[in-house]
Amino acid sequence: MRTGRIERKTAETAIEIEVNLDGSGIYTVATGIGFLDHMVEQFAKHSLIDVTMKVDGDLHVDQHHTTEDSAIALGQALAQALGDKAGIARYGHAYSPMDETLARVALDISGRPFLAWRAGFSQPRLGEWDTELIEHWFQSVAQAAGITLHVELLYGQNNHHICEAIYKGFARAMRTAVEIDPRKGGAVPSTKGILGG
Repeated sequence: MRTGRIERKTAETAIEIEVNLDGSGIYTVATGIGFLDHMVEQFAKHSLIDVTMKVDGDLHVDQHHTTEDSAIALGQALAQALGDKAGIARYGHAYSPMDETLARVALDISGRPFLAWRAGFSQPRLGEWDTELIEHWFQSVAQAAGITLHVELLYGQNNHHICEAIYKGFARAMRTAVEIDPRKGGAVPSTKGILGG
């Protein structure tokens, strides 16, 4: 089983995260931010990556540390579970429609973190979550997991739909990328023999 477990404790947050890349999309998520919980649950469900996430953050200050640190820990857990990335498909992409919205996500589990973000929101919050933190969440996950990640909103109006389409697209792209490709024979999918750097 390809699993990762991260415990991360700072003066701002205390986080425990477990992931199982070979799961069935089971999740238990408690960050203290309802809409963030909903999005991580969508990620787990549609990637088929089991996720357990418990976050105790300084929400009396604001949501920044909880959002950022939970994303860092999730990325670290994914990287740990991927190990040397031997045999994985490596690349994934998805078009994700939700009613009037269409998002496109493409990624490469390359070991070279990068986020290209071509999306935005027309309201400051979804539930109680600051929408400016959504891009930062993806930046933090990509950095910690070593993923080259491209997120693009092709069109859409409803902010809830936009956010959910992006998370579901990310989930479906990750599902494809982390799958073991039997044709690779367990080889690392790079001519360099390693991924990263």
